[in-house]
Amino acid sequence: MAGKRLAIVQSSYIPWKGYFDLINSVDEFVLFDDVQYTRRDWRNRNRIKTSGGLAWLSIPVNSKGRFDSPIRDICVDDAEWASRHWRMIQTNYARAAHFRDYSALLEHLYRGCDEPRLSDINRRFLSTVCEILGIRTKLTWSWDYQIRAEKTERLVGICLQAEADVYVSGPSAASYLDPQQFQDAGIDLVYFDYTGYPEYRQLFPPFEHRVSVLDLILNEGPDARRYMLSF
Repeated sequence: MAGKRLAIVQSSYIPWKGYFDLINSVDEFVLFDDVQYTRRDWRNRNRIKTSGGLAWLSIPVNSKGRFDSPIRDICVDDAEWASRHWRMIQTNYARAAHFRDYSALLEHLYRGCDEPRLSDINRRFLSTVCEILGIRTKLTWSWDYQIRAEKTERLVGICLQAEADVYVSGPSAASYLDPQQFQDAGIDLVYFDYTGYPEYRQLFPPFEHRVSVLDLILNEGPDARRYMLSF
């Protein structure tokens, strides 16, 4: 019988399709939001396609002078961000093949987003996108697991508490993970491979893979999963 597969990653705002492939490839996905918030990263922003090229959708947050704060303590700095983002999506995806199929759902998602904490906002959007894609992976918080350790040791500790046999990591983590600690704990360490994505119908060429998953959903609708790797 296959063992339990686990991934542990910081939350991100409407991330690219690879993030959701990683979620779909495991049984439990731990949002690692009690680690330090990083500025100019994917925690509070992502990109969409526009007629003028790639554009950032960034959630304004109050992080000035709070360089050591964990992601879970970072709060929104402008209550009107959600309305602006929804207008940007409307403007640039109105001609997408499946915009009408999802516009009511997405408008409700944005209009009703009044959470003050970035972590809660990200989880709200992650959960909704998982429902759209039919991903049933369990989402949890890193603080659900009481592990007093740092770096690889903490990841291993979470795996053990969650009774996971396999830890699935993004490829970039290979530069700092200690494989021996996973091996000593009897946990298989595997890296997800993001290569080989096919192109799909996308507005405003040239084609770009690393944009928000909303781009794929609004352009391909129910067929979006055909252009991902884990289905």
